[in-house]
Amino acid sequence: MESLSENDKAVLNTIFDPLFVFPQFSEEQAKFEKGNTEETTDDLEETRLELHVLDIVKKAIVCAETKNFDESFRLFDEALRQAPKSASILNDRAQALRLANRNEEALEDLNLAVELSKGNGKVGVQALCQRGALYRWMKQDDDARMDFARAAKAGSSFAKSQLVALNPYAAMCNSMLCEIMSKTFRS
Repeated sequence: MESLSENDKAVLNTIFDPLFVFPQFSEEQAKFEKGNTEETTDDLEETRLELHVLDIVKKAIVCAETKNFDESFRLFDEALRQAPKSASILNDRAQALRLANRNEEALEDLNLAVELSKGNGKVGVQALCQRGALYRWMKQDDDARMDFARAAKAGSSFAKSQLVALNPYAAMCNSMLCEIMSKTFRS
């Protein structure tokens, strides 16, 4: 390994370590790790919400699932008026916004949910994963990779799988391995 260039070492790291953060992200990664020592948010923020607010959110989700978006967003707005700093409600509303193809608004809610939760706890990790998936859909893979890396460090297996999928070297090696295995079994 001594004769390998730094670039070669980076390529090998990306193949064997799906959580490897590319050098251009080292500054952002350092900021994240420094900030990661703070207290995490309550894993079940929902337990801090009043029952009537939870009922409103549940109704809003049902309306979104049935594509009754006007009523869904009216209910989410009502819930947020009663719990304006709820990352959980923002995360749920972002999902409804995505169902309604209102992705820019969903991104705004997810940004605020990540900010309020500091990306910690169950709600914070969900918001990071959802924002990462949205970034990926928007072809902003670098932003997606950063969100998935943060969520993966918090233990999200979904985020880890998305990091592997975003890793071009792992995808290339997987493709080559499949081709070799296919040829081997055909012979």
